[in-house]
Amino acid sequence: MKTDPEDFIRANTALGSPPHVPEVQLHLADEAHDLWLKTEDELDALGLPPPFWAFAWAGGQGLARHIIDNPDLVKDKLVLDFASGSGLVAIAAKRAGAARVTAADIDPWSATAARLNAAANAVEFEISQANLVGTDLGWDVVLAGDVFYDQAMTALILPWFLDLARRGAVVLIGDPGRSYCPRAGMELLATYQVPVTRALEDSEIKRTSVFRFTV
Repeated sequence: MKTDPEDFIRANTALGSPPHVPEVQLHLADEAHDLWLKTEDELDALGLPPPFWAFAWAGGQGLARHIIDNPDLVKDKLVLDFASGSGLVAIAAKRAGAARVTAADIDPWSATAARLNAAANAVEFEISQANLVGTDLGWDVVLAGDVFYDQAMTALILPWFLDLARRGAVVLIGDPGRSYCPRAGMELLATYQVPVTRALEDSEIKRTSVFRFTV
């Protein structure tokens, strides 16, 4: 029987607040939920990709915090939250006064999670499952939390981010020290100490930086 994403998310998560962005509510998995313990094979049997949408990753938390604390970055602007996952950064952008936000993630389960999380926070934004890499729909601001997690992903998205920045978009990155995060051509805007789940990361606090592409 096909697993219904909304039913599955409601059954395997609980509403909670990411520790660094306590004003936001997300459907999150923790040690109390079976989702936390499922192996990749068990997830595959359910037709479920790795549930990145079920956790508040440090890069997204740091970026969301920065947006909420610096609303002029997105106020009245057209914003893309790329690789949105739970929709945390999109929610932050709407709370900060963005005119229009698109939360984009190719994982269809992320689309459901983002929709539920938007409703939990009484905000609305567009949700896209399209692969937007290489496209330009005129965004004023592009937000991306924790996207430089491997070499292949970095090679795919870095030229796109550079092109958007050269065109004049503000491209902001939240990164918790991933090995493949580029440093050249980026300005450090802020650094946060973000509490995270030890089961997902190598420490309980991740030093997370927010950068802006400057080229």
